[in-house]
Amino acid sequence: MGFIADFKANRVANKAKTTFEHKHMRWEQDSGIFKKINEAFTLASQGKDAVENSLVNKPGECVLWHGQGSFHEAGKTPGHYEGSSQGVSIPIVGGIRYRVGAMRGTFVPGDEVQINKDLGDVYITTERLLFNGLTNSKEWAFDKWTGAISDSTESNYLFHVSNRQKTSGITFDAETGREFNRFLAQALHCAEDGIAAVLTELKTVSKELVEKEPKLEA
Repeated sequence: MGFIADFKANRVANKAKTTFEHKHMRWEQDSGIFKKINEAFTLASQGKDAVENSLVNKPGECVLWHGQGSFHEAGKTPGHYEGSSQGVSIPIVGGIRYRVGAMRGTFVPGDEVQINKDLGDVYITTERLLFNGLTNSKEWAFDKWTGAISDSTESNYLFHVSNRQKTSGITFDAETGREFNRFLAQALHCAEDGIAAVLTELKTVSKELVEKEPKLEA
């Protein structure tokens, strides 16, 4: 091989190694997460919580997961007037003048956006998702769950439940969000089909993860 051919071959090999390392890192993350999920549901099958908490559990409810997140809820940005304004200065006591204004134009309401409201603890149980912050507490019950969406980084979530008009959700750091996503999926499965069904599925997932461990091609 000449110099150029060697250079190209090394570049291809380095790219393949980088791709492998990224895939294997993700595989290790998911393997660790599903191990934690299996441990949590095994404890739940014994009527035990998987994490320490101060929640008041419902009968038969077990806490599966705990993390830190930022609660956000649908709201509107401040509105504004489009048009002209005028003001006049009028004298009041002590020679002080006070400005008053008259606004002319059209009021344009703010855009509807998700507004961050609070930081706090997030819990997933066998029956619901909860947020407990300093000023806000929210509950999303799985028996009223209608759907959820996440961004591509698995860090920002919106939840939809039938008993709440405002859309709301939670934002995590990327690593916590990835773990949350997988715990939430199994908790929803549990709410629909029971703990035994989840444990059966986790055996299949564990086997598939072993079989699909990324390999560095020669």
